[in-house]
Amino acid sequence: MCDEAKLKTWAADAVSRRRFGVLAGAAAGAAAVTACAPGSSGESDAEENLSLADLTERPFNLTVADGTMDGFFVAPTEGAHPGVIFWPDIAGLRESKRNMARRLAGEGYAVLVLNPYYRDVAGEQFADFAEFIGADGFAQVGPWRGKLNADAVGSDAVSAAAWLDAQDAVDSPRGIGTQGYCMGGPFTVWSAAAVPERIKAAASFHGGGLVSEDEPLSPHRVLDRTQAAFLIAVARDDDAAAPEVKGAFAEAAELAGRPATVEVYAGDHGWTVPDSPSYAEEAAEQAYADLLELYAANL
Repeated sequence: MCDEAKLKTWAADAVSRRRFGVLAGAAAGAAAVTACAPGSSGESDAEENLSLADLTERPFNLTVADGTMDGFFVAPTEGAHPGVIFWPDIAGLRESKRNMARRLAGEGYAVLVLNPYYRDVAGEQFADFAEFIGADGFAQVGPWRGKLNADAVGSDAVSAAAWLDAQDAVDSPRGIGTQGYCMGGPFTVWSAAAVPERIKAAASFHGGGLVSEDEPLSPHRVLDRTQAAFLIAVARDDDAAAPEVKGAFAEAAELAGRPATVEVYAGDHGWTVPDSPSYAEEAAEQAYADLLELYAANL
């Protein structure tokens, strides 16, 4: 779980270093390189993955019952590919998430990154996680986040899946995947429950609230409404704080007859997100490989 005091100290230092250009290189480099793994030369991966020049991206806007849902869409320029609904973490839509989507699109997926807060605000609100913490983002997004219950997320997933299926870049006969980070983790399960005929794979990375015994629509309680396979990637510090959660989710998945891999990774909460203070490259790369395996087997 997020330690807000610790994060604020980290953010103050990160923003100070960014002012002197120390952090700028990583952000600029991520936007300029091909969609290959961090730390690789790109020489061998270039034969297998698409470069940014082979991708088409554009803003996403769709009128829905609760307003104008917006976000970011990226897909290979040629051909039709499995669609993916991407739920950001609490800091919302930003370049770190767009770069993660570009990388996945380079693997041959059509990726829709949603702005989860569209009911209140449009587009990017924080440039990166450091700015989110430094601007007291938890307080800012609290009222917006409070609207994101199972029904709201399910409605958004229905609209997003329908939009994806209408795109030429999406191979609609194939299943849709969904992935979410932090608060977006449980959104993937609710999405799979809302669109079971389309969403066939769901991955939660350091997701919170996956098991809430006092909530009738807790993600672990709606697994029987889904037709998806699941990857539940648990942060080691989250597991240390609540070790019973992984077993409860795995048991619920078994009872629902849904395939689910529930695994604790060698990273703390936020370890998969490049602009997070907890980013751990080796563990993040393992989680990414496991995501690709999930999608390859089910989409």
